[in-house]
Amino acid sequence: MRISLWLQVSMEVGALRQVRNEVDVKEFKLLPDQIRHVARGYGSCLATDRITVEGSVVGYCYREEPESELDSGWRFFAGDEDEGYLANAANLEVYDVNTIANYDPDVAPLLDSSVGCAYERTHTGFVMVAE
Repeated sequence: MRISLWLQVSMEVGALRQVRNEVDVKEFKLLPDQIRHVARGYGSCLATDRITVEGSVVGYCYREEPESELDSGWRFFAGDEDEGYLANAANLEVYDVNTIANYDPDVAPLLDSSVGCAYERTHTGFVMVAE
């Protein structure tokens, strides 16, 4: 199931900086010195705080047409975020794909998938799902 609210989210760094300035500083589960080279060179992505702040693994992800030259098109979710959570721009950030691969290395094998692919985590790993 594709989460349409992400289409409403602006990838413009300035818009996200404005939101960031209006909220408390986030305490991320990983410190900068814990980030390793897992998946370099993929560009940026969007991910929710359920992953980077609360420490959940990626439960659902998809790749759409990139919004900019730096955007990979990847969108990462824990999978349990509701519409209210996703409607609050403070609950998401733009990250380097490598950062999210550090939070959940299981996404690394998916990263070369083409635009239009979506994956859901099951008890045996990620499976491709129809959008």
